[in-house]
Amino acid sequence: MRLNPFDTGNIKVGTTGGGVGKAGGLGCGTIVIAAIGYFVFGMDPFQTAATVESVQQQGQVSQAPNQSEDEQAICSSNEYATETCNALQSLNQTWASTFQEQGLGERFQQPTLRFATSQRFDTACGTGSVGMGPFYCPADQTIYIDVGFYDQLARMSGNTGDFARYYVIAHEYGHHIQTLTGVSNQIRSAQQYDPSRANSLNVLMELQADCYAGVWAGKNRNLIEPGDIEEGMESAAAIGDDRLTGGNVSSENFTHGTSQQRSAALQLGLQGDDRACDRITDIG
Repeated sequence: MRLNPFDTGNIKVGTTGGGVGKAGGLGCGTIVIAAIGYFVFGMDPFQTAATVESVQQQGQVSQAPNQSEDEQAICSSNEYATETCNALQSLNQTWASTFQEQGLGERFQQPTLRFATSQRFDTACGTGSVGMGPFYCPADQTIYIDVGFYDQLARMSGNTGDFARYYVIAHEYGHHIQTLTGVSNQIRSAQQYDPSRANSLNVLMELQADCYAGVWAGKNRNLIEPGDIEEGMESAAAIGDDRLTGGNVSSENFTHGTSQQRSAALQLGLQGDDRACDRITDIG
């Protein structure tokens, strides 16, 4: 995908502390352990990933990010960081325009992107960990990414194209859109009202985020290169609940959707109409 180079005036970027590009790589194994712990035992994935890390590598939780960080240096620290900053700028521009077109321009706010540069770090949602993979925290409206996850995703999905990586940040950005529109609060309230539906409602949230990732790509279809769509589909399928758990977890315990569901949601979004994605989380 041929994205324009980032301009630090158009994005909000930082790190979690500890030095750019030094995040460790427990990675995929910890992610799967945390996922299974959540699916099977209902354990907090934040806590599970942190516990696994503390056993494998003792490390301190990083302090609050330095507010005077050099954003240009952060985004230029490696190829993955540059790609991610390029994508963040494009996502900001695309969604700001979409909100404006729908008369909701005043509701749009850019999220912050923080690169994980320490094994464990504080967020407004609790202690984060590189082993958890990329995630969005609605409490501080921040996307947290360990770029080492991109290599893990390539191993899981079997492709190394840039669109697979863009899909990851576009999905997390989708969760930010859910925060801005109020969908996130609506789903969380429904989960509290009926805990038996917590997992199924979370699946809807994740599928809508997949759909929103597709919307961004669809609205920038002129920048898409041959093979990009296939890369996105393969990546979405690779991190489906059924694939990650090897079929050892019952579907009612899924929280992100099956490979087929995630691919279908991305495909729906690629049509470029975010209103189609809204129907995914329409719970009445």
